[in-house]
Amino acid sequence: MLLAAGRGERMRPLTDTYPKPLLRAGGKMLIEYHLTRLAQAGFSTIVINHAYLGEQIEAALGNGERYDIQILYSAEQGVLETAGGIAKALPLLTDDSMRRPFVVINADIFCQMELSGLRSILQRIQEEAGRTLAHLVLVDNPPHHPEGDFCWDADKEALVPPIRTGCRKLTFSGIGVYHPALFKHVTPGQAVKLAPLLHAAIATGKVKGTYYSGIWMDIGTPERLRQLDASLQANRFDQHPAQRSGNIDR
Repeated sequence: MLLAAGRGERMRPLTDTYPKPLLRAGGKMLIEYHLTRLAQAGFSTIVINHAYLGEQIEAALGNGERYDIQILYSAEQGVLETAGGIAKALPLLTDDSMRRPFVVINADIFCQMELSGLRSILQRIQEEAGRTLAHLVLVDNPPHHPEGDFCWDADKEALVPPIRTGCRKLTFSGIGVYHPALFKHVTPGQAVKLAPLLHAAIATGKVKGTYYSGIWMDIGTPERLRQLDASLQANRFDQHPAQRSGNIDR
């Protein structure tokens, strides 16, 4: 699933007439980088949620045929927040038994991680049958978010409550694998944030995490969009040592 329903307030005035996932950098729409990498990693069906100017997203991407994938849309009439949007899309994301996990990626990030590595995580979460509710990809804290999001225990590859000592505080990349049970108490159509659900699951030891040190950017402002565009136009990322491997580090 690609999360594309946000209004993009910090990206204004660019988002006054275009939804943020359709803004361009390096000659491509931001969301196209995800579609291409997901297809290369072997994912065949992508769900995209949308709300603000959502008809433009559907018109631009169509059914996904030109990306060699199938695109399904989950249209939202009001603000559902992240967890609410995922819960609404569950019928498109998982099986009738609500046991099959799925990948969710924020459409407004740029990341060159090798996404095929998520397939083994999907398999492991399914085999664990609810013992793991989420697995998050974590990155170094960017300058605009120095305090990070979650405490990570590298030895256990798990997210732990902040009261624990010896953990490393990292930033959530916007890439996660989720078991449907994480959203079982979210009423469809209800606006619910994702962070409280994750913190509750972390408190019970049901959230894992891996660290990625390669190229990742949160494209949340016009300035960061210009930085990404300049880097792509100059092929700077092709010279980045972490990009050559592109794998989750741990």
